[in-house]
Amino acid sequence: MSDSDRQEKIVSLLDERPFASVRDLQQLIGVSGATIRRDIEKLNEAGRARKVYGGVAAIELGPRPDSLPFVENRDIAVAAKRAIAREAEKLVQDGSSVIIHGGSTCFHFGIRIAHRNLRVFTNSMPLAAHLAESGTCQLTVGGGDLHREPGVLYDPAEGNRPFYAAQFFVGALGISEFGILEQHPLLVRLADEMSRVAAETILLADSRKFGIRPPTVSLPFSRIARVITDDGLSDAHARMLERAGVEVVIAQIEREQ
Repeated sequence: MSDSDRQEKIVSLLDERPFASVRDLQQLIGVSGATIRRDIEKLNEAGRARKVYGGVAAIELGPRPDSLPFVENRDIAVAAKRAIAREAEKLVQDGSSVIIHGGSTCFHFGIRIAHRNLRVFTNSMPLAAHLAESGTCQLTVGGGDLHREPGVLYDPAEGNRPFYAAQFFVGALGISEFGILEQHPLLVRLADEMSRVAAETILLADSRKFGIRPPTVSLPFSRIARVITDDGLSDAHARMLERAGVEVVIAQIEREQ
């Protein structure tokens, strides 16, 4: 297959899905990772696709979904996020170790378990600050540089992490049939790394996220054990999750009478 044929195949694939990893393309086209990366570079230079961490993303024809600053996002859909956090807490066993990702829904979950007998690992500065000041759980904070938005600490040298957790709780900017979608490359990388050192990955996302389409697949549904969302989930999105083979937990929002 010629260079141009391979690149056309990649562009055609991106018409059907927003992201393809280097590994996906290796399996599909049957060439080395180095060859795929060269093709991605050429497509990126030509403006026909966008090079992203771990693969290639489709060029967005419309406006990109905005990822709000944490302090703003924390106070949006609070009732739904608290309901999701309440259901998520039920899955945690005392004495276990959990990893909590950045993001506002995960922050509300972290507040729920602040006084549980747990070992909590997080890279989220807002959550680490809350747990340090107001919690009693054992807290381990990821080191490295501070990325003020999305409010996480990260050190790429920490690749081989010396811990293992029972559960990794992750949020999302958006959700599609391909899995969890994100916009910030650092969140994509952290989600991948953390999911590899946990027995199961649990997605915490309110039902609004199913209508948002950021450009990059953070984790496919094949690596997610459960999705906890609120009772605003549409029938169509419920069927999508059923087809993906993930367990769905519906949190009932407490509404004012």
